[in-house]
Amino acid sequence: MNVTERLFLPVPDNRADELRPDYGGGSLVNLTASLSLALGGEALPYPPLRVADVCAWKQARHVVLLVIDGLGLRHLEREAAGGHLHGHLVASLTSVFPSTTASAVTTLLTGLAPQQHGLTGWHMYFREIGAVVAPLPLRARYGGPPLPCSGVAPESLLLRAPIFDRFPLPAHVISPASIADSEFTILHAGRARRIAYGRMDEMFRIIAEVARSPRAARSFSYAYWPDLDAAAHVHGVDSKPVRELLFRLDEAFGCLLKSIGGTDSLVLVTADHGFVDSPPERRIDLANCPELSGMLRMPLCGERRLAYCYVKPECFGEFAQAADAQLGGTATILRSADLIDDGWFGPGTPHPRLHERVGDFTLIMKPGWTIRDTVPGERNFVQVGVHGGITADEMMVPLISATA
Repeated sequence: MNVTERLFLPVPDNRADELRPDYGGGSLVNLTASLSLALGGEALPYPPLRVADVCAWKQARHVVLLVIDGLGLRHLEREAAGGHLHGHLVASLTSVFPSTTASAVTTLLTGLAPQQHGLTGWHMYFREIGAVVAPLPLRARYGGPPLPCSGVAPESLLLRAPIFDRFPLPAHVISPASIADSEFTILHAGRARRIAYGRMDEMFRIIAEVARSPRAARSFSYAYWPDLDAAAHVHGVDSKPVRELLFRLDEAFGCLLKSIGGTDSLVLVTADHGFVDSPPERRIDLANCPELSGMLRMPLCGERRLAYCYVKPECFGEFAQAADAQLGGTATILRSADLIDDGWFGPGTPHPRLHERVGDFTLIMKPGWTIRDTVPGERNFVQVGVHGGITADEMMVPLISATA
């Protein structure tokens, strides 16, 4: 598909409008389904992308999927129109629900929506070990060493279904050195060769070296870059540091395409989610809502933009009304089971523990609003840029395609 054939999801002009994941052919899960078909893998449970010419993808000798953590489509259009990335933009996709790394990256690495892979946010309640855990670093929320150090096997909490093991060709997982040997990466890389990098330029150098390899066999590389997400959390998505980082990324992408010219490579770029900023006056601390906090039987889970509430049985009947009264219309309060039944996490049979992992009620925060609580010993980390909600800025991600 060339630039003149771009396909974009119809999205209202109002940036506050809600957007559902398009699991029928326009989301990240469908991107992985298309890649599987293009790389000779098996058909995955979800249909391929409506906007992709898989036959053309099959012709490439080397296929790269570069995931830029936090690069929302609207941010790209606001800050980098006319750049190298934007010049190869071919379509808009939706993230998954919730629009966060733990859910979306796991979808890209397994070909399953959260409905099946069961990872539902940065913090999750794992009933099997009776603890609230951050699944990516596999650490309990109260702190301490990674869970494997305590004897908890990662595969007992995370679904092991790496797409790389289904591809009949060599595969590479190119990750920051800080996570290349993490339990999450090891589990989801499967048989793929894991390659660690330090700086962004090193990541692009590794991608180029693999593409320029003289071997005749086809290959696939998955690369992940987290720095844009980290900067947006600290400074805000529309800040100068994020703008400068995006400029450097865009220039490096243009240099990559030049350096691998003539290698018969296909470079795809997407993101796990976009961002919105949350000003101080829209940040809710649950400590300031004692009546609401008193109804909960454990800390909030999920995200600051989308929180799962585990309610005391005796408070179940009154919780939604009390939450609406105390939060003053800053959130939509829904029964989590209804979100599952309505297909927000994906269609089909849910993960056997999905209901346990999304609590009794879900708070979907209105634009710009966040909610958080703290547990003893937890650092109060202020996040300016946030994600996890269902606004178009958070949900829409680019699909960029370039051949070299």
